[in-house]
Amino acid sequence: MRWYLIFSFLLMMPRLAFAMSVDELLGLLDKNLTFDTREATLTMMVVRADRTKTYKMHSYSRGQNESAMEYLEPARDKGTRMLRMGNDLWMYMPSVERTQKISGHMLRQSMMGSDMSYEDMMDAASWKERYSGTVDGEEVLDGRKCWKMTLIAKTPDVTYAKRIVWVDQQSHIPLRQELYAVSGMLLKVWAMSDVRTIEGRQWPSRMVIEDKVQQGSRTELIFDSVDFSVELQTEIFSTRWLER
Repeated sequence: MRWYLIFSFLLMMPRLAFAMSVDELLGLLDKNLTFDTREATLTMMVVRADRTKTYKMHSYSRGQNESAMEYLEPARDKGTRMLRMGNDLWMYMPSVERTQKISGHMLRQSMMGSDMSYEDMMDAASWKERYSGTVDGEEVLDGRKCWKMTLIAKTPDVTYAKRIVWVDQQSHIPLRQELYAVSGMLLKVWAMSDVRTIEGRQWPSRMVIEDKVQQGSRTELIFDSVDFSVELQTEIFSTRWLER
């Protein structure tokens, strides 16, 4: 009888490990993907069947709720700036010398015709604070052993009601995400790759986002440079910075 009980317990261990590890995995994601401050230069390529548009940007982030971005290229968009403070976002357009406030549902609209919304691009919120869920098992993705998780948003104001996520067991980076609406509709697929060690953390230097509602479209985001825990000028996170 004792051996039977031990054998039964051993059979249950993997299942128990998965059930107990979701919070730990979300903590590991936060350790890599959230930060106190970050400064980066990025290349964004919006790929359509008939054309590809390329943008260069410089971004600044402080904590989970403050971020700013300036477009460097192409020439027609150079000087365009965006500032997010909490749930509000402002965009300055130099061509008309005007600042526009973007808020509410407009934050979820396409940014510069890409497959990323304003929220997608400027979001740095904690996974653990936004989601709970389960670890469904292990799968191999692109030759990498991953934990597969199903995450459900804790509150209705979270952009994506459900995420199915494949987390690399070595780097603790979400190599693939399927992003769903409340209705259950698949909205986007988000892949991360080219993981590098930067200042003691793992960081994906390449991301590919596919809009599953608008077929035949994808956006590639390349981090040309990225620095964490940098000192950022306080002025950047104010509306004065937009029109300076």
